[in-house]
Amino acid sequence: MEQKFTGMQAVGEIVAEFPKAAEIFKENGIDFCCGGDKLLTVAVKELILNEAMVVEKLNQAYAALVKNKQENVDVDWRQQSFTQLIDHIVSTHHLYLQRELPQISEFTNKILRVHGENHSELAKVHKLFHVLKMELEQHLIKEEEILFPLIKEYEKNPSAQSLAKIKNVTNDIEAEHEQAGDIIKELRKITNQFQYPADACTSFKITYQKLEEMESDLFQHIHLENNILHPRLQEKH
Repeated sequence: MEQKFTGMQAVGEIVAEFPKAAEIFKENGIDFCCGGDKLLTVAVKELILNEAMVVEKLNQAYAALVKNKQENVDVDWRQQSFTQLIDHIVSTHHLYLQRELPQISEFTNKILRVHGENHSELAKVHKLFHVLKMELEQHLIKEEEILFPLIKEYEKNPSAQSLAKIKNVTNDIEAEHEQAGDIIKELRKITNQFQYPADACTSFKITYQKLEEMESDLFQHIHLENNILHPRLQEKH
């Protein structure tokens, strides 16, 4: 089988070319959003994973995609306009967070009240999630009200001045992505990889499932910006 991917490629580059790779990386705990510039060989060594096995899984999945002629299922966002990519991020990932953050907040409140006495970790889960919620809500506003309008305007009327402004804002945005990624990693650690305990009620289970789903969506969201949108803008002069 032809080797499409190797350990000497950056994980973000692999996901940009082959979006389904995100599922394999997530299964193995490989950070492809904030850590997207890291070579796969470095990422797997840090996690003490079998590099050959991960690479093989990537290539098998890619070969299956080609064989079944499903290339058009996944949009190559590197080839779309800035406006198309931004509209996708807002309508998919921003909308998801705006819908889910209030719901997860209610669930974390509920399980802390009911199970907090017997599960001390829930106090920290509650605190971390609400710090993340506040930061994400401010982050979405900054993107929708400042960064994205700047990029759309630049696409219509390019200028060195507007590009410089965009690059300054994207630096702040990426720092915020890093902070969100750190909180998500801490949440995963505290919840034992989002594994609920044996005495968990339905609300407890749903809370952890929703936290893990949020992690997955955030990784895709940050990936599209850190590894595709922002680098394309950085290449402009």
